[in-house]
Amino acid sequence: MPRFYCAAPLVSDTELDLPAGAARHVQVLRLQPGDAITLFDGRSQDEYDATVTRMGRSDVQVRVGAARSMAREPARQIHLAVGMPANDRMDWLIEKATELGVTSIQPLMTERSVLKLSGERAEKKIAHWQSVAISACEQCGGNLVPVIHPMQSLSQWLKTPAAGQADHQRLLLSLRAGSTPVARLPVQAGPAWFLSGPEGGLSHAEEEFAIVAGFAPASLGPRVLRAETAALAALTLLTQA
Repeated sequence: MPRFYCAAPLVSDTELDLPAGAARHVQVLRLQPGDAITLFDGRSQDEYDATVTRMGRSDVQVRVGAARSMAREPARQIHLAVGMPANDRMDWLIEKATELGVTSIQPLMTERSVLKLSGERAEKKIAHWQSVAISACEQCGGNLVPVIHPMQSLSQWLKTPAAGQADHQRLLLSLRAGSTPVARLPVQAGPAWFLSGPEGGLSHAEEEFAIVAGFAPASLGPRVLRAETAALAALTLLTQA
């Protein structure tokens, strides 16, 4: 059954005009009155049965049916802080991280970052990445849409309350000697931040800054992984811990 994200409040046994994005998607699929769909608002684990009742030229009306709770999220909340990879690799990372159940993603500008944006261009890019996450949730069955946070420099972010949460396990991807393999970390039930660099990794100074801020060096093994591969590998290991 087709699934659609709907930011509007969902209430059983009510009529609803779908937001523009969802309506356009319904029209592209050539659905007709009487066809069944599933709606979710991205903020809870509830999803709703719904039935298309009217197809207009640019609008779609549905009747919202019964709600059901569908827990498809990992038991552990994992947040990724990522030095943004270039080109469309960040799109791919966000799509796959959403499929794996990431809770949020913090895009970072670092010394070796190729992509560095600010102002309106940064806002548009964040909006685009949020739409990528929404589309991934529609496809994979996730009902909680991960938050794509506004871009920040690494130095700015490490000073924020989010990066300093003492109740979160805080890990830094590092190739330095003595880094603990992620697969061998003690099992923890609480949330975690995983900090990973862009192409070329974080600089030595950036790693030192992160360690002083409370991030523990962790390794994914002896191979040098692409920025997007490293983040996804860590997410997979941590969500299964």
